Amino acid sequence: MRAKPRQPSGMNRTFASQGESPAHGSADPVSGGFVPGLEGVPAFTVWSHDPSAVPVVIAVPHAGRSYPQTLVSHMRQPAFSAPRLEDRLVDLVGRAVAEQTGAALLVAHAPRAMIDLNRASDDVDWEMIGGGAPDAGPAPGSAPIPSAGRRARSGLGLVPRRLPGLGELWKRPIAHHELAARIAGVHEPYHHALSGLLETVRARWGAVLLIDLHSMPPLPARAGEPSAQFVVGDRFGAACDGALVAEAFAALAQAQRLAAHNRPYAGGYVLERHARRASGIHCLQLEIDRRTYLDAAMAEPGPGLGTTIAVVAALVQRMAIAVADLGRERGCWRAAAE
Repeated sequence: MRAKPRQPSGMNRTFASQGESPAHGSADPVSGGFVPGLEGVPAFTVWSHDPSAVPVVIAVPHAGRSYPQTLVSHMRQPAFSAPRLEDRLVDLVGRAVAEQTGAALLVAHAPRAMIDLNRASDDVDWEMIGGGAPDAGPAPGSAPIPSAGRRARSGLGLVPRRLPGLGELWKRPIAHHELAARIAGVHEPYHHALSGLLETVRARWGAVLLIDLHSMPPLPARAGEPSAQFVVGDRFGAACDGALVAEAFAALAQAQRLAAHNRPYAGGYVLERHARRASGIHCLQLEIDRRTYLDAAMAEPGPGLGTTIAVVAALVQRMAIAVADLGRERGCWRAAAE
């Protein structure tokens, strides 16, 4: 099918196609953007409370499973590459945690194979785009067209190009208009919605914490030691107050879960774009070992799902108190009963 015409920038109150909404309180689903090639399918859905129940927002950018047939048909080995690009079913964790804690939730439905929401919109490997970089050049007085960033050169830019062990992902170059549709339909409205959500929650509490929720393949064990099941990333202190990071590790320690800090995942574009510590907007990237909540094949929900949800929910509840304290210290905390 042809890509749906671009919608207005405002979000539409419709139910997303990827599952049930969290039922904590009166959270209403609000969908936005569109998945090019899937008529009527939104790029993401937001569930939030008005007023917000806690000063925490959970975002899930890499678990999208709405694949247009045109996208799949252009992939060399979709049965292998598409699942490897996904943070497989980690949205189930995010939704359950939002239900239990009252945190606001943003879930992307567009798949990472189509566009990576944790990359800048100009982090493009132009060699995989038909015709290469725009040859008209920038308009007078505007910034030059940037070359591919480090992530794009590694094969994992705005549109993933290759994976270790699989090589090139695509049968043909991507047309300029296809890339433009993905940015306009998915990337721009997603980050606009996330920015607005963070501002709304901060306005109520004086501070807000974004937990950018991801999952990871098992980390390699070293010197016979067990590998971390969680990785907390704060861009080496740039994205989040140290007191909040300490609370995250305290919660994981209380749950007897081994956690690592910034290695191998320190946080990406989402944290770089949205974190504003001085303004009370704090961001963490939380990576979860897929073995903790998926089955042995790491394909479907496993016996550890409920326990993992409980661990993350306890982390959110503990951190919410600390974030509220930061907002109070900034002199603009509003009582929850207001």
